[in-house]
Amino acid sequence: MKIVLAYSGGLDTTVAIKWLKETFNATVITVTVDVGQKDNFEDIEKRAYIAGAEKHYAIDAKKEFADKFLSYAVKMNGLYEDVYPLATALARPLIAQKVVEIAKKEGADAVAHGSTSKGNDQVRFDLAVKALYPEAKIIAPARIWKMTRETELQYAKEKGIPVKSESSKYSIDENLWGRSIEGDIISDPSVEVPEDAFEWTKRKTNEKLKLVIEFDKGVPVSVNNEKMDFVKLVQVLNELAGSRGFGRIEHLENRVVGFKSREVYEAPAALVLIYSHKDLEKSTYSPLELRFKKLIDSQWSDLVYQGLWYEPLRETLELAGDNLNKWITGEVQVEIDGNGMRILGRKPKYSPFSEKVASYNKGWYPTDEMARGFIEIFGMHSLLTREVRSD
Repeated sequence: MKIVLAYSGGLDTTVAIKWLKETFNATVITVTVDVGQKDNFEDIEKRAYIAGAEKHYAIDAKKEFADKFLSYAVKMNGLYEDVYPLATALARPLIAQKVVEIAKKEGADAVAHGSTSKGNDQVRFDLAVKALYPEAKIIAPARIWKMTRETELQYAKEKGIPVKSESSKYSIDENLWGRSIEGDIISDPSVEVPEDAFEWTKRKTNEKLKLVIEFDKGVPVSVNNEKMDFVKLVQVLNELAGSRGFGRIEHLENRVVGFKSREVYEAPAALVLIYSHKDLEKSTYSPLELRFKKLIDSQWSDLVYQGLWYEPLRETLELAGDNLNKWITGEVQVEIDGNGMRILGRKPKYSPFSEKVASYNKGWYPTDEMARGFIEIFGMHSLLTREVRSD
């Protein structure tokens, strides 16, 4: 049997290599996908081979992640429950896609991943694999073996498997778009998150940060008038905004698997870009377009979070999003101060705003007769309803 394993280099997937070999008498091929995490990929490859991998693939997918996934996270204002920028959720279907590509290339019988039976990622991985490689068997060792961290460490020690140094307090998942922090010490939603949990948003300066973000058809293309590709732009904003302490997220999240969970994230660039994009949309769309866009944004975010990347509705929503975002071109000026961000101004290219119409000091003014007629007609349905219910 030949199994391709989505390999992170962490304890769960390192132990899984040996477990898969012994349990299924299998040849194990590992795949690590770079979506912007700060890992030593050479060390990860060495660890995979020492643990028993027959072959290892390292795939740099940062540009594809930015251009095909994060671009829509901005255009669709991707915030699950209006809070979480979907960093982990967005990366999973791309990682699964790359793993499946290798599985098909190698003629593998099965695809394996390190997700547990309690998390959201198992849904995201399984559904993506089922969509892309339905004939493959899906194996999730952590769902089967029910090992604790202690038993995993003991297993690794017994089998001579090297394990990278990991924090005993936190479980971290990171990519270009955000950093997720979990662990028993912060699982209690009534307890303040310790400062040592954070990395990207440790405040290094008290100086306020002013930024000019330029968008072209809904996609950010420059920061402070410097053009850059999307990967670099996100990296720059993560550093600039994060160093001011901006980008921390803490909330009680409704997981796919049916319970609430206290979640902590760092996502400086994601929040700067989504908040700026939303402001530019509000400055550009008609009131009806704006309200419609909020509805499809929420639906899109739910689909991504729930692992339904290959749900046909996602593509339909993105077509609508692309059509609306063709008008979202212009600049937004923002100020970052600590964990606060405020909009200083904006220059949308296609805004219907008219100073001649909006100004109280000059330009167009409706007559008294026009105003009275408008108010009479506008409020008629409310007043008539109130009247018939007054008895």
